[in-house]
Amino acid sequence: MKTTLTVAVTAFAVLSAFAVPAFAQQALVPAQSEIAFTSKQMGVPVDGKFKKFEAQVAFDPKKPDAAKIAFTVDLASVSFGSSETEAEVAKPDWFNTKAFPQATFQSTSVKAAGPGKFEVAGKLAIKGASQNVAVPVTVTQAGGATTASGAFVIKRLDFKIGDGDWKDTTMVANEVQVKFKLNLTGVPAL
Repeated sequence: MKTTLTVAVTAFAVLSAFAVPAFAQQALVPAQSEIAFTSKQMGVPVDGKFKKFEAQVAFDPKKPDAAKIAFTVDLASVSFGSSETEAEVAKPDWFNTKAFPQATFQSTSVKAAGPGKFEVAGKLAIKGASQNVAVPVTVTQAGGATTASGAFVIKRLDFKIGDGDWKDTTMVANEVQVKFKLNLTGVPAL
């Protein structure tokens, strides 16, 4: 019995070592990361950001095709610097945070696009709607930290953001630029 238990524990330990890639210890450093966006209201840029988000990253720059990247953004953490605006976008016509508290992204592929540059494709889901997006990402490294940054454009109406009277794109533009800077630890060297 003791030998069987020892063999089982040893087998589990060996399988676990092979099942978890060496880069599984990667972690997002939220205090040094940012997800922000710019929309336009009557032609005037309006900047906002999300204060709470999480990421699960398994990325080796030398093997981008094996990467797995997932994000969860707390939509109620949106910040415009105005509590009135933040209360408005929580309502059903905008983010509807009671019914849809999170936006998610799940990568489907990662491809090298030059030194320190990658294209991350995947599914972005907001407010019950999903769209395929391709995101150009620049990766830099310094002092053991990795920074992934980039920007891409989404169309808010594709995600039912701004329903009702707000569907009029002459008031609020349909295109929203999303910008991010993510600080990660544990990423292998470029």
